[in-house]
Amino acid sequence: MDQGALDLAENRRRMLAGELYYAGAPDLSDERNRCRNACWALTLARYDGAPRRKLVELWKEIVQDDTPLPPPGSPEEEAALKPYPWVDGVIRFDYGYQCKFGPGVYLNANCTFVDTCTITIGARTLVGPNCSFYSGTHPLDPFLRDGLKGPEAGKPIVIGEDCWLGGNVVVCPGVTIGRGVTVGAGSVVTRDVEDFVVVAGNPARVIRRLELEERKEQGESTA
Repeated sequence: MDQGALDLAENRRRMLAGELYYAGAPDLSDERNRCRNACWALTLARYDGAPRRKLVELWKEIVQDDTPLPPPGSPEEEAALKPYPWVDGVIRFDYGYQCKFGPGVYLNANCTFVDTCTITIGARTLVGPNCSFYSGTHPLDPFLRDGLKGPEAGKPIVIGEDCWLGGNVVVCPGVTIGRGVTVGAGSVVTRDVEDFVVVAGNPARVIRRLELEERKEQGESTA
């Protein structure tokens, strides 16, 4: 594949489809610069003690969410702000708009999202500090990889609802983690994880299956 033979639209299509593409294309480089600046603006505002609304507005800049918020001080404002992720410190995305987070997601400091392909995190999931989500990949053939000149690719990452990822967890390209999963600190998740288990290690493996009888007795759904 010759970089010069790809127009920008085809190159972008390939990226979004998880096919080989060139990350150094000018439009993609510009988007990463935009996202880097937006991430930095959120970080500064967070440490300056900005109010929740301002933090949400800056988050929406990162992920390119143009959904309007209710007017400040309106009865609907608090409810509208509540679902957006809580971000506690420095955070980094490549593009931002490739990340889809459910209501009530919490992101601790120094998390990194290489969102070449989509990274989805379900509602109420807690992400510990220094976690990394790598949806981008490179060819194994070193001559095709060709340092900064060669093509890249990607595979989507999906994290289910009600998960808890401890500090320094790494999630690799193409991984799906089911609902209610706990990932031990320092784990590297290289393959799919079933619902309601605890995994740990490098590579992460199941070390415990959760007993949910108490929830069933209380009439709560585990579906």
